[in-house]
Amino acid sequence: MDEKKWLTQEFEANRAHLRAAAYRMLGSRSEAEDAVQEAWLRLSRTDTTGVGNLVGWLTTVVARICLDMLRARKTRREEPLEAPVHAGIADPANDPEREAAFADSVGLALLVVLQTLAPAERVAFVLHDMFDLPFDEIAPIIGRSSAATRQLASRARRRVQGLDETPDVDFARKRTIAETFLAASRNGDLEALLAVLSPDVVFRPDATAARYGIGEMRGSTDVAEAFKGRAQAAEAAVVDGELGFVVHTGGQTRIAVTLTIADGKIVAIDAVADPERLRQISYSILQD
Repeated sequence: MDEKKWLTQEFEANRAHLRAAAYRMLGSRSEAEDAVQEAWLRLSRTDTTGVGNLVGWLTTVVARICLDMLRARKTRREEPLEAPVHAGIADPANDPEREAAFADSVGLALLVVLQTLAPAERVAFVLHDMFDLPFDEIAPIIGRSSAATRQLASRARRRVQGLDETPDVDFARKRTIAETFLAASRNGDLEALLAVLSPDVVFRPDATAARYGIGEMRGSTDVAEAFKGRAQAAEAAVVDGELGFVVHTGGQTRIAVTLTIADGKIVAIDAVADPERLRQISYSILQD
């Protein structure tokens, strides 16, 4: 069997799995089909010689496509949900009993809740909680650290289960922490920085952001020292649905930073400075 025919057969064998993942991330059958078709086009143009796990590779590709589609929605009005048709969506494990049980929980009500999540939250939750992907594999897809990805999925899970705090109360508390972090950074207040950072906080910049002088690091002491005296040009903002800040110079957005906050502490800081990724990020400056 030639490689092209084999790839076609493997793709078709996993189409239901890919469509299920895309549908649960997007909430739209037509968009899910578009995402799966785009994954096929990318597969057909890719040399898969070095791909050891084709299903995992395809799932990652579909997830990236869905994330781009979700972020694009944030720049326009969110499209209405389509009523789910469970019979046309197979479980990734091809387990009829599990699919029947899940069909009851993945109805329109769940999809409505999923639409309230930020794109990265939605993708992290779906891939981990519904498709059992480990956080280390999800993290590169959404451009976050494994710790931050875990927190995103956990927060999404609480919202889906109706266990999250009142949104306004939660947001206000996290905004205070974010603004405290910014003020402490500007003022060079090491103790104030340590007070809002988790002991095992992780800072992860993309390759472009790392050129500003701070590379990836872990631990509150190192992160606090690195941020002491910085953030002079930063403005507090909601970045892709999360609290953080952005830095403008010369009339352009240079860096977008998200703060993952849990239990009153910053557990992860992710910085994006790549121009292409910055164009995909939506943010709004927080007003006093």
